[in-house]
Amino acid sequence: MADQKKKTNSLSLPHSVYGAQWLRGWESEAAGLAGVSLYQLMERAGAGAWRALNWLYPFAGHYLILAGHGNNGGDAYVVARLARARGKQVTLIECTGNHPLPEQAQLARQAWLDAGGSLLNADAAWPEQVDVIIDGLLGTGLAAAPRAPYSDLIAAANAHAAPVVALDIPSGLNAETGAVAGVAINAAHTLTFIALKPGLLTGKARSVTGRLHYDDLGLAPWLAQQASLMERLTAPQLSRWLTPRDPCSHKGDNGRLLIVGGDHGLSGAIRMTGEAALRAGAGLVRVLTREENIASLLTARPELMVEPLDDASLRQGLEWADVIVIGPGLGQAEWGKNALRLVENCTKPMLWDADALNLLAFNPHKRHNRIITPHPGEAARLLNGKVGDIESDRLLAAKNIVKRYGGVVVLKGAGTLIADDEGHLAVADVGNAGMASGGMGDLLSGIIGGLLAQKLSLFDAACAGCVAHGATADRLAAEKGTRGMLATDLLPALYQFVNPERIA
Repeated sequence: MADQKKKTNSLSLPHSVYGAQWLRGWESEAAGLAGVSLYQLMERAGAGAWRALNWLYPFAGHYLILAGHGNNGGDAYVVARLARARGKQVTLIECTGNHPLPEQAQLARQAWLDAGGSLLNADAAWPEQVDVIIDGLLGTGLAAAPRAPYSDLIAAANAHAAPVVALDIPSGLNAETGAVAGVAINAAHTLTFIALKPGLLTGKARSVTGRLHYDDLGLAPWLAQQASLMERLTAPQLSRWLTPRDPCSHKGDNGRLLIVGGDHGLSGAIRMTGEAALRAGAGLVRVLTREENIASLLTARPELMVEPLDDASLRQGLEWADVIVIGPGLGQAEWGKNALRLVENCTKPMLWDADALNLLAFNPHKRHNRIITPHPGEAARLLNGKVGDIESDRLLAAKNIVKRYGGVVVLKGAGTLIADDEGHLAVADVGNAGMASGGMGDLLSGIIGGLLAQKLSLFDAACAGCVAHGATADRLAAEKGTRGMLATDLLPALYQFVNPERIA
């Protein structure tokens, strides 16, 4: 249940995501078009936060509120005033800086004082009994690791027994990238305002945001007219890509998929990819692999067509197939390298994964008919960097991979990113910690390949595949928990999500 409590995705959240820096630049104009001042917008944020807090913790009697030296702190002053006005005990600790507070935050601070509130310095002792801690320390403008006294207050809040509710974004989490450079608030809930920011959905976000809530502060009409940075994808959107089949369709209508891989000792990878493709609805799936794997694959899944991989069978398979998947269990020996050389110039839709990506890193080239699905380690090799470079800015990494390699990239991880060479960007807000186990990537390759065989575009197949994969795992986690989840556990449950008209 703890993992489920920490999930950030919610059906009530919007699907458009906007850059935090962009939003700060346009916030004043947006408020003006809505007929309110920036201070009134701050009042709306505080009021929205108070409503959410009163709903989440109706019996909380003592609020400890941490206010930083910016507009995030201004929101905190408003919450403090409203809580006190409703009879709550409020202890407010503020961090003072070397520069004056922004005008709106000054007004909010003065309103708190005028209402009889008091202020404690950052080094003040905390009260013994606190029911809820409100994080208003650092907002969306954070660009570096928090320093003292902010870092000290963040550490103290994380060590306290009371739940922490973050205003707009957990302090220490980068709103643009989802990276955590130093310490960050570990929130039970995050109340974000105006728009979803990318850093709330990828990177380390799921470790620190808790349950994510959203309030547009009355700016939804303005926001709907603006171009978003990327799209947030969830299970209910599957029906836009996966429509019910024509009752008269036959297996040829559902695509012929060729899967290449499964070197010595790696037959499990290719088996999971093949079965996932079938479960995703591919009409015919042919696997080319080591001869020693054939009997076990056909015994486990007789619906697969399995043949030994050699130059002749691969050329014939490439001619037969509508779509090619290569990489699961491929290995990096000459056997795998030779297969990749024969496949790399194919003009049909392709998906490359696993060792195909490791080999691609040694011989980089651009293709526009290909999906590549790296995890952060593979992404680092593709960009000649380090895993830390990838995780410090996953959006930039995804864009750079597309720029170098073309086609569509699926950058796997918590908050998987999908980007293409036409500028589309999406985040799959599905999945859970149970998926951190062997074989999940092989399954994803098969699901995407199976959808690609059913004539979805590269980008749509990648999006639908990531969502179906993660949503299936979420259903299993809700029923049984995350620890001990196996990749093959998803296969019988995948039906529901590739047939979205069946989603309960």
